Order: sequence, then structure tokens, then C-alpha cells
Amino acid sequence: MNESVPNSREDSLELSTVIINLLKGPIYSDSHEKVWGELLNIRGQVADYLAVLGLQVVLDESEGYAFLKSISLDDGVDFPRLIARRQLSFPVSMLLALLRKRLAEFDASSSETRLVLSRSEIIEMIRIYLPESTNEARLVDNIETLLNRLVDMGFVKKLKNDENVYEIRRILKAYVDGEWLGDFEQKLSLYISDFTTPSGES
Repeated sequence: MNESVPNSREDSLELSTVIINLLKGPIYSDSHEKVWGELLNIRGQVADYLAVLGLQVVLDESEGYAFLKSISLDDGVDFPRLIARRQLSFPVSMLLALLRKRLAEFDASSSETRLVLSRSEIIEMIRIYLPESTNEARLVDNIETLLNRLVDMGFVKKLKNDENVYEIRRILKAYVDGEWLGDFEQKLSLYISDFTTPSGES
């Protein structure tokens, strides 16, 4: 006589729910409480299942986030990527780098865990790196577009009680590491040099 597996359907549903949410994007302990709890309970099963798809779960329980990245394979192994590489524009990369540096400074000088910045603070942070414009409204709109892109990517979160205030999500630390930041700072130096060189000079 076959023995039934207790709660096998419920277990399968829980696993499917966690995996589907991870495939949609990062999950956070504060905004995905139920799925987050399920992930912590079955993290081993989730990791095993996704490994078959060439994916790795990056989970930081203390910071409260989890996301997927493609597993690094040996050279010569051809494996289709489920998580596409994001091609970021230079202005988006610049804002990411500036916010990552601000987060590092915040961690070094504060005992708080949440970095919250106003819309005007973020605008002032990046505007000095952008070409001067006589159209202030257009400049602000362009920066708003960059900021909304980071909101869509999950690096920045608008606060519910004030849409002009943003929380810089700590998952940014996992995406923008020291090596990435160093490479970008070199590109930024070249960008500033080109921008400040008068026309006609080499």
C-alpha cells in the first residue's frame, strides 16, 4: 500500500510560490513577509531546484533581501541564461554609484539601518555631474526619470507616507561591489575630464 506524503501539495505550492516570486525580482523581508518566511523555511529546496536552471539564490538574512543570479560556469560550457544581463545607461550607472557610496558613508557614520534621502537631496547629488542646462524643469525631469528607473529595478523605494522621500535599499551593496565601483570611478573621471575640456582642446 502506498503511503501518502503529508502536506505534499502544500509543500509543492510553497516551493512554487517562492520560486515564482524570485524569478520576478528581488524579495524583501519587509515588503514580502509571507514569501520571505517561506523562503527561509525551505531555502535548501529552493536552492537545489534553481541550481538545475543555472541560477543561484543570493540571500542576506541580516539585511533582509534575496535575489537570483546566474551561476558562473567554467569556460567553454554553454548554458542558456534565464537572468539577462542588464545594460545600464551611463547616467543610471552614475546614480547607482553615487547612492552606493552614500550608503557606505552612512554605514560608517550611523548606527541606523535605513538610509532615507529626500528627492531634492538625490537631485543635488547627481546634478553636479550632468551638463549644465538653462532649463531647470527639464533637468529635474531627467533626474526623476533616472530615479524612477532605480525604483523599478528595486534599488530605491518610495516611502508610502511621502513620495518625495526614498529609502535606498541595502540590496544595492550586493549588486555594486568594490570592483564595480572602482571601474566606474575610472570611467567617471574620464567623463568629467571630457566634459570639462574646452572645445577644440585635446
